[in-house]
Amino acid sequence: MLYSLHELAYHSATPFRFGAHMARQFWSSPFNPASQTAVGRTALASAGLFESVTRRYGKPAWGLETIDIGGKPVRTTEQVIWSSPWCRLVRFARNIGDLKRAKKPTAAPAVLIVAPLSGHYATLLRGTVEGFLQDHDVYVTDWVNARQVPMLEGRFDFFDYIDHVRTMLGVIGPRAHVVGVCQPGPPVLAACALMAEDNDPNRPASMTFMGSPIDARLSPTVTNQLAEAKPFTWFKSNMIHTAPWPYPGFGRRVYPGFVQLYSFMSMNEDKHVDAHRCYFDDLVSGDGDATDKHEEFYNEYLSVLDLSEEFYLQTIDIVFQQHLLPRGLLEHRGRPVDVTKISDIGLMTVEGAKDDISGVGQTQAAHTLCTGLPDDLRKLYVHPEVGHYGVFNGRRFHDDIYPAVRDFIAQHEALCAVPERPAAAA
Repeated sequence: MLYSLHELAYHSATPFRFGAHMARQFWSSPFNPASQTAVGRTALASAGLFESVTRRYGKPAWGLETIDIGGKPVRTTEQVIWSSPWCRLVRFARNIGDLKRAKKPTAAPAVLIVAPLSGHYATLLRGTVEGFLQDHDVYVTDWVNARQVPMLEGRFDFFDYIDHVRTMLGVIGPRAHVVGVCQPGPPVLAACALMAEDNDPNRPASMTFMGSPIDARLSPTVTNQLAEAKPFTWFKSNMIHTAPWPYPGFGRRVYPGFVQLYSFMSMNEDKHVDAHRCYFDDLVSGDGDATDKHEEFYNEYLSVLDLSEEFYLQTIDIVFQQHLLPRGLLEHRGRPVDVTKISDIGLMTVEGAKDDISGVGQTQAAHTLCTGLPDDLRKLYVHPEVGHYGVFNGRRFHDDIYPAVRDFIAQHEALCAVPERPAAAA
């Protein structure tokens, strides 16, 4: 019912959005003599603000057709090299000629970036992908919005996620490197443990976890406390809703992205209100740079996707309530997941001292669990100045965190004597 009411509210506002759009056209027209008056600018700003907070934000584009490498523009081609109803494995192939002009090697370590499936699209990691493209052949998991998956495609749960990670590492080939950003930490670690126990030739050469809830019992945040304070039945009764028609997945039970968005925004309500107040003021004053930055951020932040019921509820149960992986109790399709079997996969953990979603200690718990790893295959990194998003995006990520991860990957690429890979080029 909630989902249907949400859709009704959106469609009910359509005439008003159309009116706001027409008002923007009228008050921004150079042929309108009142457009540069205080009244005109205020009317234009009001229409723009209304349109921005009521319109629907679709999946953003990656926008990585050309990136800067070594001070030179390098073209990239987005390639889908494997897909399922629930995920696309996207590779960003760099142009060989451009790489040569940038004086960069055309063969590079293969890195699978596992994007979080927690309400936002994988494009939230645009800055992360752009950073890794400087020195790597980059692949990223592009998860599909659950409301777009027809019921005939079946279900998708926590264990299917593990299988997807393992399958995609197999598609990329032997001894790639995997980077799990935030939510993927536990299922990626489980996939690596299973591959290590099987001596799978496609097991990664290294695994890097960034702001991940490997053990959510440590340094609990508001998010962790909410998950523990409410009984499991509360999440099933209050957070799961039915995708309505005309979505392809209508009838599917999902955790709606807009619920996740409202939850996150309520944690910093004053901050978002102030941001939109400043946005209004900037529209009135005509500060184009400030409004562009605001729109760039919120175009991404307000773009959300739905999660399947089974994946969301199992994540709450397995990761945040029962803590099965750190307690050694996780089973994958009846098979115990034993992380102590990992003996030759490098492990790096990255945390931000100001992280209010995955507290310090939750990610580095992986070092405690992986007792089969020698010390020379480990690296623990805590940045004193960043919060959750700063761990994988922004200036400090590019200046401090990424170089450390790059060097770690290069070290383990050499240790595993990985055969030279095909040129990572279009």
